[in-house]
Amino acid sequence: MANDLFTSMHISSAGMAAQRARMDVVSENIANSESTRTEEGGPYRRNQVVFETVGVKSNFNSVFRGHLSGGDNTPQSVRVTEVSKDMSPFNEVYDPTHPDADANGMVKMPNVNTIKEMVDMNSAARSFEANITTMDASKRMFLKALELLR
Repeated sequence: MANDLFTSMHISSAGMAAQRARMDVVSENIANSESTRTEEGGPYRRNQVVFETVGVKSNFNSVFRGHLSGGDNTPQSVRVTEVSKDMSPFNEVYDPTHPDADANGMVKMPNVNTIKEMVDMNSAARSFEANITTMDASKRMFLKALELLR
């Protein structure tokens, strides 16, 4: 039983670590939403986090049926596999006074949509909170089990 409780805490902590990484990337995107020059040259390109499951790689239905039938009970978790560049086109703005404007007065701006980033940040924060709630529930169950054993 204790192993199951520690497993649930491990899964929750892995989820919190993944969502923290997602929030870090979103923060970087927002901070660079106006950066027209980077070390690589050109405007900042939006980053995005790619997650992968660790453990059983199947859909919810098969995991649920496996648990009901006493089959494979390998726990699932999540981790960040990579932070990739969003290859969508840059935004172009007409501003002939900008130092990075081309001959036609167009400036290539980062492909960052601040509203989309804020929605992504809110989603990551909610997921982080859900993992905290799950960890708290596991902790309460563990403490209750100890109390019953006294």
